[in-house]
Amino acid sequence: IVEAQAAWPWVALFKRKQEEQNPLRKVDTSLLGGKLTLPLTVLGLIGLTSYLGIKEKGGIKPGQNQTLVVSGAAGACGSVAGQLGRLEGCTRVVGICGSNEKCQFLTQELGFDGAINYKTEDVKERLAALCPDGVDVYFDNVGGEMSDTVISQMNKNSNVILCGQIAVYNKDVPYPPPIPESTETRIKDMNINRTRFLVLNYADKFEEAMKKLAELVLSGKIKVRETTMEGLENTGKAFVSMMNGGNIGKQIVHVADPS
Repeated sequence: IVEAQAAWPWVALFKRKQEEQNPLRKVDTSLLGGKLTLPLTVLGLIGLTSYLGIKEKGGIKPGQNQTLVVSGAAGACGSVAGQLGRLEGCTRVVGICGSNEKCQFLTQELGFDGAINYKTEDVKERLAALCPDGVDVYFDNVGGEMSDTVISQMNKNSNVILCGQIAVYNKDVPYPPPIPESTETRIKDMNINRTRFLVLNYADKFEEAMKKLAELVLSGKIKVRETTMEGLENTGKAFVSMMNGGNIGKQIVHVADPS
């Protein structure tokens, strides 16, 4: 079983040599517990982004009664980030997602303290109720108005882990995208740390992080959910479903089982 270390473009035929850029890497199947899809989720860039984002940018200190909020919380990255935040020491974890089913998944299966359905609930009102002491860490997968709302309730010296900004990906703006003046003022007045996070900048920490993630998964401390669509011919459908929020956890396409 092998995987590409970074991008693996679609090709009809390919041949790779070890000395080539982005060589294939043999997967240590002893870390997988028999689940070969894990390198596509928690034991791949998804897990590394969640783990290193929380560790390097979260500023979590055990015993400090910190509250973590995750947007896109039922997705592949957000669902892992919330669990890691709890393990790192956050006493309250709240997720924002787009359906009641996802809210139940977060609270009943992953142990989040609360979840907000942004499509049917008032995020500002619910956030204030679920985070009475304010927000100390925000794992931001979404951006846009939702993030402005979360930042408006963040505490002094808190941290935004700027992971994704999917709300504005279809707009012709730079990354990170510009934010309203009121949000800029809040960030400045409260000394909120909000800087871009790019997991590839932490490649020297990948090996250690991967071992820790495998340990957490195999011990059951981190739970992983996948949404699977059958058949390579349905890749387009799977992608559209994912973009419409149809997935819980990582959206994958099952092509075949290894022989």
